[in-house]
Amino acid sequence: MKVTETILRGCFIIEPTVFKDERGIFFESFRKDKLEKAIGYSVNFVQDNQSISKKGVLRGLHFQKDNAAQAKLISVVKGKVLDIVVDIRPNSSNCGKYIKVELSSENKKRVYIPKGMAHGFLALSDETIVNYKCDTYYNPEAESGIIYNDKDLDIDWEYPNEDLIISPKDFKFPNFSEL
Repeated sequence: MKVTETILRGCFIIEPTVFKDERGIFFESFRKDKLEKAIGYSVNFVQDNQSISKKGVLRGLHFQKDNAAQAKLISVVKGKVLDIVVDIRPNSSNCGKYIKVELSSENKKRVYIPKGMAHGFLALSDETIVNYKCDTYYNPEAESGIIYNDKDLDIDWEYPNEDLIISPKDFKFPNFSEL
């Protein structure tokens, strides 16, 4: 397993070792001890979520506030996404910066997102299945987000804006500067 820290301190790209032969492929999709060694602290995932999206669906930018903040391990089971992680930690030197990475069932990359970051993705395949491991239970009262087209963040989603499919709830998120 190859683990690379991104420009956002504590946020890692994880690339599993894939074994391939005439039967197909095999890889460890999650291994707690190796992840913890790479990130430098213990993590206890308590909830798995899965979303199924069609091409053009943009989910995000989501996060949970205060004591409900979640660390997440994101992977794509089927299809391909443009994954975005925004550092929203007020004391971080990278606050307001983001990374984007293509995650797919082909490249098998994962993203480990620590607490204090917003997350979103754009489905780039006709049927995209995304799995999220979370270290804190979902709390609807702590749910929050940032509008996907925030002017200060200036995220290039690399997709025609008029073709995006966004939930009414995600359209109501505030700008980054309002957090």
